[in-house]
Amino acid sequence: MTLQQLRYITAVNRFRSFAKAADSCNVTQPTLSAMIVKLEEEIDIRIFERTNKSVSPTLAGMKIIRQAENILMEVDRISEIVSEDKGNIGGKFNLSVGPTIAPYILPRFIKHYRETYPSVELSIKELKADFMLEALLKGEIDAGIAISDNVREGVLEIPLYTEKFLVYLSESCWRKLPVFKPENLEHENMWIMKDAQCLRDSAFSFCKARSKGNHIYEAGSIDTLIRIVDENGGFTIIPEMHLPFLNEQQRANVRRIEGDYLSQRRVSLYIKRDYIRQRMLNTITDTLKIFMPKGMLGEGIMKYGIKL
Repeated sequence: MTLQQLRYITAVNRFRSFAKAADSCNVTQPTLSAMIVKLEEEIDIRIFERTNKSVSPTLAGMKIIRQAENILMEVDRISEIVSEDKGNIGGKFNLSVGPTIAPYILPRFIKHYRETYPSVELSIKELKADFMLEALLKGEIDAGIAISDNVREGVLEIPLYTEKFLVYLSESCWRKLPVFKPENLEHENMWIMKDAQCLRDSAFSFCKARSKGNHIYEAGSIDTLIRIVDENGGFTIIPEMHLPFLNEQQRANVRRIEGDYLSQRRVSLYIKRDYIRQRMLNTITDTLKIFMPKGMLGEGIMKYGIKL
């Protein structure tokens, strides 16, 4: 049994095709097939069921593949340890970013990251928190950026930054008030995003008292919410980093929040508890430091970065 054979069976499992797996491993299909057959003969277990139309792992094969994935992950870590110990930052880095965070950080993050770390093969997926945590535990991604307080055994949460919420009001909705007080708009329509729980449950404690005011409507994006408010009146809440997306006229409708209400969202970096690539993780925080608004990143991140 060799590491190359283990790489072959994990590739076949991923693509469910010998031809595609061989292409991804840069070998010919006959070579890959022969090496897998040799492994099956050596351990006396059939790893894959093969038909003319499909390839799928057997029950025993699936257990072997999962163990092979763990072995290859640990082997790759040895190379990463050696590389980082020499001060080199490179190789593959798979990152996940939550959909309510991605529009505000990814465009500039990608630009600055590629300029600063050209030797890193960066791959980014937009995943909701539950899928991000599963991908972390399976080793499919190295790290994830998502709303704080997503607890999962085996996952470590590192606070990154705190972002304030602001209120966006319609033209006819208390525009003359210098600040926003929830009681002023108790009987107005509040518009919220359908899937953004950070907006629904964490933005304001009074949002949970849905008996107050009229119905709370749901939309799919903050841009949609703003257009709804512009056309229909009422108000919505927006993250601080959405301000650059507003035109000058719309910015006049933004108010800060006053009162004893939770008016911020916390964003964290998530990794597996046994993750060891400290230098690679700090490429994230060092990149965020370049463009994030002053005072938003946590004090510990600004001073010390990430220490594992």
